[in-house]
Amino acid sequence: MTTTTETAPSVSTRQHPASRAWAATGIVAAIASLASVYLSMTLSPEYVPGSVITSEQIDAGLMAQQPVIVAFHIVTLLSGLLLVVVAAGLWRRLRAALGPESLLPMVAFAGLLLVAVAQVLGTGLDTEFLFGVGDSAINLPSDIGFYSHWIATIPWLWAGGGLAAIAVGVAQRSRAVPSWIGFVSFLLGVPTLLLAASPLQYMAAGPGALWLLVVSIGFVAGDRAYRSGAL
Repeated sequence: MTTTTETAPSVSTRQHPASRAWAATGIVAAIASLASVYLSMTLSPEYVPGSVITSEQIDAGLMAQQPVIVAFHIVTLLSGLLLVVVAAGLWRRLRAALGPESLLPMVAFAGLLLVAVAQVLGTGLDTEFLFGVGDSAINLPSDIGFYSHWIATIPWLWAGGGLAAIAVGVAQRSRAVPSWIGFVSFLLGVPTLLLAASPLQYMAAGPGALWLLVVSIGFVAGDRAYRSGAL
């Protein structure tokens, strides 16, 4: 009698490097976020020490800048949606190097997801005021002032980005990411988180978005050890 033994095919953990499209998406998301900050500042009335800014002045300023409101809405919402993709890609990248037991991939994912939520919420009133600006039957003058504050604060909330950056920095201690990416993540992540925890929280958008831009470029153009399967 002849017997045959079937051997189960071996399963390769990762024969080919995963796509870096998520990191390229991060470049676009970071640029869109920085553009959002710039446009929201453009929509805000200029502050002159000693002067009083009235709701009527804000209303008149927004009426003259309706195309800017549209641009702000597009880039801010785009940034928020793309950040979800970046968060998922960063989670996959860190998990592949650190393993399923590490909390760092989920911390980085959750941090960027918080930023994405803030970006989307930052656009939540755009339609109401884009078509209602200058119409007191729809929006009271006091409402216009609230909207001006809303778009110049909510999309700037990058506390979660600081948390994600520090998670990437800590991951470098396990050689999960290139050393320079870990260094940049600490360099920009710590001030992002400290600014977010202070009364200057809106300033966190600057170093936070800059971190995302630099690190995303790094994962696209560098990260050779991971792409070669060494990690």
